[in-house]
Amino acid sequence: MSLSLISACVWLIAANLRAMFPSKDHHWRFAYVMMAIGVPIVIGLTVQHNIWFALVFSGMGAWIMRWPVIYLWRWLKRKLG
Repeated sequence: MSLSLISACVWLIAANLRAMFPSKDHHWRFAYVMMAIGVPIVIGLTVQHNIWFALVFSGMGAWIMRWPVIYLWRWLKRKLG
């Protein structure tokens, strides 16, 4: 297994574990940190494996951290139409 694949698995486990516990800011600070860490992991998965690994990882990450994705979708809908 490559470093990017191991990093992706650790990222997913950490995000799932953190999502299990309550937070006063509804996990937004943690979400920003995880997004910043996740971008290089996606790039590494794309370079070392292929785009499908990166897309699957991105989908799993969006499933775990769905509120940033929902807010982004609402913002785009408001801006574009």
